[in-house]
Amino acid sequence: MENKVTLESIQNFEGKYPKQLWYLFFTEMWERFCFYGMRGVLTFFMVDQLLLKEDAANLQYGAIQAFVYAFTFIGGIFADKILGFKKSLFFGGIVMVIGNFLIAFSPSELFYYGIAFSIIGTGFFKPNVSSMVGELYHEQDGRRDAGYGLFYAGINVGGLLGGALCIYLGKYYSWNLCFLSAGIVMVLGLLTFLFTKKHLGPIGDSPLLSLSVSKRMLLEIAVYVGSILSIPLIFIMVQKTEYTDYFMYAIGLTALAYFIFELLRITDSSARKKLIAAFSFIFFYFLFNAIYEQSGGSLSLFAKDNLDSNLLGLHIDPNIVNNSSNTFFVIILSPLIGLLWLGMAKRKIEPSTLMKFGYGFLFLAASFYLFYATKFSSTKDGIASLNVFTVAYFVTTIGELCLGPIGMSVITKLSPKRLFGMMMGLWFLASAFGQLAAGKLGASIAQMETSSGLEKLNVYAEGYFQLANYALIAGLILIALTPLIKRLMGEVK
Repeated sequence: MENKVTLESIQNFEGKYPKQLWYLFFTEMWERFCFYGMRGVLTFFMVDQLLLKEDAANLQYGAIQAFVYAFTFIGGIFADKILGFKKSLFFGGIVMVIGNFLIAFSPSELFYYGIAFSIIGTGFFKPNVSSMVGELYHEQDGRRDAGYGLFYAGINVGGLLGGALCIYLGKYYSWNLCFLSAGIVMVLGLLTFLFTKKHLGPIGDSPLLSLSVSKRMLLEIAVYVGSILSIPLIFIMVQKTEYTDYFMYAIGLTALAYFIFELLRITDSSARKKLIAAFSFIFFYFLFNAIYEQSGGSLSLFAKDNLDSNLLGLHIDPNIVNNSSNTFFVIILSPLIGLLWLGMAKRKIEPSTLMKFGYGFLFLAASFYLFYATKFSSTKDGIASLNVFTVAYFVTTIGELCLGPIGMSVITKLSPKRLFGMMMGLWFLASAFGQLAAGKLGASIAQMETSSGLEKLNVYAEGYFQLANYALIAGLILIALTPLIKRLMGEVK
């Protein structure tokens, strides 16, 4: 049956979305439940259970997240060259399940072991679902942006559920249950993929089908074994964050060299310019994440100690708000902003993709000015308003929606098909460096010794003020560069 599903029959679908998009939607939704659930508890767990200082917890959070996203680059390359997207995704999912169940068995003793497995697993899982979404569409299909918008909604439904449930289970019931829930939903994601992958036809198959079965199996087994053997090394590097820096610099230089190598192989000057434009988007995505990704680090600790639990008259744990408000607002605002772009397009006033990226930075800056402004609503004990904090996340989400959903789409539009996996890997590698930078920025905020809640509030607020300034400057620079990058993009809008 699988052989009867052709790429042509998939891409020539009627309506707004191909049915295969829904299968990938649910697969990714469950995986993102697992990922965001884990992400939302990392810093809190390290401070509360592993008894790390706040600056050290921020550095380790940045290191863990950096490794997670760095391995998406590696996983993307192995999927492109050897495994194919389907096998890469399935292998990654199994390794993630093992990692979560290890931590669930003994959270404090096996935490770093489980994290090492989860890093490898996410690296093989995450970039390949995104790449398969791109292959559901012809290169010039205008419905691709809408497809990525729906896919992005799936990410955030999973993130909303995981971000709320995992921290709730950990804080009020059991950390074992917290990590067990993440593992169980990852199993659901794998089962969803197993029962629906036949509808993907040739999408995601191994690129080595021309080789004999024995040669192909040998290469695939080498990838699996090599990945598992790297886990002890990751375990060491995550615990000692100075090693993370060396690893990230090495992989960053390697990735840049590989990108330049592939760029020079392209003989068509128009295609080469488009790839340079894609790299520009990736670079600014790194800058965005360096500021945006405080949510799992410093903002988690800020919510833990410096916020009240009153949200519009309701009693809500501030860490649940910190973990889930962004994804909640994404679900609410995604269709509204999508309708806004459509309405502006009909009037021929829709901003370009580049301008949307620039606006994203301006909204990000505004949100961190609001995080700074929480200090003006605080008590003498340094307890600030959860309402102001939530409004800041609302503004952050508008900024994210100006670039997040269209970012993956524009990368696939600008990249040759044979480089989809690599460019998606670079997209996530930019996020890895952003996570690493976010951890360092969060640690720099938390380094100052504070003796009271009010002092901590003022220190964190001043740190957010500086981050707002950085976002504002980056946005203005990007807007100024828009004419140049548009010329590189050619006919791609």
